[in-house]
Amino acid sequence: MTEYNPKQIEKKWHDIWDEKEVFKTSNDKSKPKFYALIEFPYPSGQGLHVGHPRPYTALDVVSRKRRFQGYNVLYPMGWDAFGLPTENFAIKNKIHPKVVTEKNVARFKSQLKSIGFSFDWSKEMNTTDPGYYKWTQWIFLKMFEKGLAYKQEMPINWCTSCKVGLANEEVVNGVCERCGGEVVHKVKNQWMLKITEYADRLINDLEMVDYIERVKAQQINWIGRSKGMEVDFQISGTDKKLRVFTTRPDTLFGSTYMVISPEHPLINEYSDRISNMEEIRRYQEASSKKSDFERTELVKEKTGVEISGLKAINPATGKEIPIWTSDYVLMSYGTGAIMAVPAHDSRDWEFAKKFNLPIVEVVRGGNVEEEAYTDTQTGILVNSGFLDGLEVDRAKEKISNWLEEEGLGKRKTNYKLRDWVFSRQRYWGEPIPLVYCDKCGWVPIPENELPLMLPEVENYEPTDNGESPLAKITDWVETTCPKCGGKATRETDTMPQWAGSSWYFLRYIDPHNENEIASKEELDYWLPVDWYNGGMEHTTLHLLYSRFWHKFLYDIGVVNCPEPYKKRTSHGMILGGNNEKMSKSRGNVINPDDIVNEYGADTLRTYEMFIGDFEKSVPWSENGVKGCKRFLDRVWRLQDIVVEGDNYTKELETSIHKAIKKVSEDYESLKFNTAIATLMSLLNEFNDLGRVNKSEMKTFLILLNPVAPHITEEIWDRLELGGMLHDTTWPEWDEEKTVEDVVEIAVQVNGKVRAKEMISINDSKEDVKEKILKNEVVRNHIEGKNIIKEIYVPGKIYNIVVK
Repeated sequence: MTEYNPKQIEKKWHDIWDEKEVFKTSNDKSKPKFYALIEFPYPSGQGLHVGHPRPYTALDVVSRKRRFQGYNVLYPMGWDAFGLPTENFAIKNKIHPKVVTEKNVARFKSQLKSIGFSFDWSKEMNTTDPGYYKWTQWIFLKMFEKGLAYKQEMPINWCTSCKVGLANEEVVNGVCERCGGEVVHKVKNQWMLKITEYADRLINDLEMVDYIERVKAQQINWIGRSKGMEVDFQISGTDKKLRVFTTRPDTLFGSTYMVISPEHPLINEYSDRISNMEEIRRYQEASSKKSDFERTELVKEKTGVEISGLKAINPATGKEIPIWTSDYVLMSYGTGAIMAVPAHDSRDWEFAKKFNLPIVEVVRGGNVEEEAYTDTQTGILVNSGFLDGLEVDRAKEKISNWLEEEGLGKRKTNYKLRDWVFSRQRYWGEPIPLVYCDKCGWVPIPENELPLMLPEVENYEPTDNGESPLAKITDWVETTCPKCGGKATRETDTMPQWAGSSWYFLRYIDPHNENEIASKEELDYWLPVDWYNGGMEHTTLHLLYSRFWHKFLYDIGVVNCPEPYKKRTSHGMILGGNNEKMSKSRGNVINPDDIVNEYGADTLRTYEMFIGDFEKSVPWSENGVKGCKRFLDRVWRLQDIVVEGDNYTKELETSIHKAIKKVSEDYESLKFNTAIATLMSLLNEFNDLGRVNKSEMKTFLILLNPVAPHITEEIWDRLELGGMLHDTTWPEWDEEKTVEDVVEIAVQVNGKVRAKEMISINDSKEDVKEKILKNEVVRNHIEGKNIIKEIYVPGKIYNIVVK
């Protein structure tokens, strides 16, 4: 037998699969369908690292298994290629982003092909292709038409290094998540998408889908739906009311001061009545330099300024209370004002202690002078007038009714979710297909003029004034209004990278369609996606944004289902050998090319599936890789002990049926490590017996194929097991045959194991005793002694007590 040579074998099978289009999706719609989706990668200059193949191999395993089971499988791949890293690289190296993207994509694709994924490459697409972003622009225009896209002047997070506006989600620990640069606030006119209109559906429809619980929880927490009351506090001596939103109106009697955001319009409106405006202006300026994250961090030192000259009236007590401004209150959440109840909120309590403000207990429990008492979901109201003695829930209901009857408040549902900031002041993104006309306002360009292409430019450096580089291209910017024919200017901001990734799964279904996103027939057959796997870091925003876009497309009749993904799972990261996240700066990145070159793609795939619990992060181990290569070497050597045989032998029948069941179930539940361990045990049994017949070998190779497709195809071919492995069907198990007929039990004498005995599971206690007493070792231990007790645990232990 020739030596196992992964390089030679893997190249051979890649060529065969390509030539025969083995993984091309079928047009046969009578078959059951299986649409497997993984997050398409951002093709960076660094190429793949070993973290990428983990989710790709996982769904590759499931997809290959489903093909064996007769499913029509769509398992596609594409490129999420717009965005800042490519543009920054292009600027630094004076290469056009388009050229950088093409080069990066080519590298990624060759790496993926070398690992042997069963992607249907005829479905490949790229978000920077005008034929693709034509439809991204079309969706945006439909949102604009329905009032879901609007422009608004608002403070944005501005990265001083990237010179671009960032969504709140892109600011991490107060700095830009991309480059680590300082983030400041800047007021800009921004395009917004009204995702908040879909907030309730984005929560409620999670009941329709099979997502792991922590993914559902992240979606719900991000949207942050809370039911409560809007309550009006009169500004003393004015007609003005200061409105707050609270989920705890029952604690209103304990509100001893109010806090408003430094950006609250009340400050400017009453600046002539405020005696310390200079101090407040200084505070506003300091606040403007902090990110929302820094402002709302729980552990930070509380800061604030009392607004001298303004007081509010607590509607429950009728007493005047002070109004403060503090940066822990954001204008973008709720009403930009809060009623502070320091006795029962830790942040308010710290603020009250620092500035010597009153603390009034209103839910009994704890010592509110020492710390806030926050265990107030239940409890009895005190110091609360007509609410005294009531349970929390009853008090909430009573005060809510009273506030509505008195015209002081109304019931309201609030959300943490904000509308989506959709403008980016960069070049490398989809142009927003709108023009501004002084006479007509914002006007969409006609659909037949889509795609609005990015102009070819010499200089795509970002500007210091916050304008997109496109603003400098006068002959592109200046145009005519499609509505009145007058002078107009194009929008020069581009879309964020999130745009192209919010609907890519739809385009895979029919990627070359020039007339629509995809044909109705194809969409109706393939949707929803049956199984979507990706990183936990994308289970909040990307998932939320793509669900929002899909729901909008459902509302306008483009797709036939309200949710895009039937099932969503997530994988843990592969860490460096030092247990830290892989990164160039840490010097712990492993290049999959190196593993493939040294050990072969099947070893890489097997190791990534065997490395540990799929949902958990795990460190890379070179020894683990070598162990998986040794396993495949042993699989290769099985060819030496193959014998003829069309049926499973008696010795192996139970083990084979158990293995089919275990591997089949484990692949579907992402327990790849235990599936591979089962196959390793089966391999040991073959070697212990010194033979494996062709029927048993066929089953073993099919079970291992989804994980290690090249070596299994090659062995199948060499042993001439009939046709090609990928054309066969998945084996089935017989439940009755998964139960062992014969088991080994321990035989104890006076509690010590003295022997092992093989018995039938159907043997009675008497049958078992008869066999045991024939055992010479047992007889030696009981000879000449009285048996005073016998304990039999069926199928496990027979204990004889002697004296």
